[in-house]
Amino acid sequence: MNPTAEAQQTTRRAQVVEALADAVVTIRRAPPVHVAVDGLIATATCAVADDLARALAARGRGGRRVTLDALSLLHPAGPGVERAAHRAGPGDDLVLVDGCFLQHPEFHGAWDLVVFLRDGPPQPAGPYEEPDRALAAARYLTQVDPEGVADIVVDLHDPGWPVIRRMDPAVADRLGPAVQLAETRAFFAPRAADWEQRFPDDDPAYAAAVAELGLHPGQTALDAGCGTGRALPHLRAAVGPTGRVLGVDLTPEMLATARRHGRHAHAALALADARRLPLRSGSVDGAFAAGLVPHLPDPGLGLAELARVVGPGGRLVLFHPSGRAALAARHGRRLRTDDLLAPDPLRRLLQRTGWRLARYDDGPDRFLAVAERDSLRP
Repeated sequence: MNPTAEAQQTTRRAQVVEALADAVVTIRRAPPVHVAVDGLIATATCAVADDLARALAARGRGGRRVTLDALSLLHPAGPGVERAAHRAGPGDDLVLVDGCFLQHPEFHGAWDLVVFLRDGPPQPAGPYEEPDRALAAARYLTQVDPEGVADIVVDLHDPGWPVIRRMDPAVADRLGPAVQLAETRAFFAPRAADWEQRFPDDDPAYAAAVAELGLHPGQTALDAGCGTGRALPHLRAAVGPTGRVLGVDLTPEMLATARRHGRHAHAALALADARRLPLRSGSVDGAFAAGLVPHLPDPGLGLAELARVVGPGGRLVLFHPSGRAALAARHGRRLRTDDLLAPDPLRRLLQRTGWRLARYDDGPDRFLAVAERDSLRP
């Protein structure tokens, strides 16, 4: 690895650890505070917890550092671990525990903050590896859904480039939107160059989704969170040469890739936050958003901003080229009925932000929600 890349990785890891430390120190409750770093890779959970402990110590937040093999604790035939092992001692300000299966129901209520590490570098089986551990891990992912219930989820698919992928709304409010925006950029920036190669067959799905907007020649279309601009040629075809198309994205690297693929010939491209669009109210006839909503620090604020710029009767298409079930399976998660894009939560969110859900299609090959601008809402 060249020195520049190594320095960038060191900086990235430090940024994530400092954000985790911020999440801990902003907990408003009497000490001791109990923090869990949960995951399925023991070496990864230990390393992140060690880094976090050092960052907290630098801020004057010392305490007890514990590694807990929760599976041994919960397995009736296991050697057993004292349940009190993770509890605070006299004078402890903080108890920081790393381990696996730390969100098992038996630990419900034990933690003030849970960080879940999604994947990580492969770990060879050790001499004490239990044959049922893989089955236990699969059950944990599907039955407990640790990623879905954790306060913070950190993506470690690339261990040299960790990214915070999700935060509980209460944690996000404490940290402010700048953290999530920075993490969104950190996730997409290194993927921008080969994004098109990773998903080479999605163009027909994008074309079909854009058609749901029902645009006409001469109208104005917006692609919010346009990424590399895959929808832009189809939006241009819908509004014709007399229409207007604007693509906005938060990540400069994504927009650079869009230009490299010639997408700027179909639309004006702008670096912008989808929650603060550089457009007049009611100036858009149809808005397209592929994979945008889950990446917004405040989805309600983003949808309300789209409602502001779309004129009465205009449409919004929320799209992803994979259905929710396929995405959940890809990440080892179960499909939740309270997920942001599940039918009822999405319908309620749209209604609160000036939209009416007109169509919902969550099949194996795509997610598609079509909403119409409520003409009775400001």
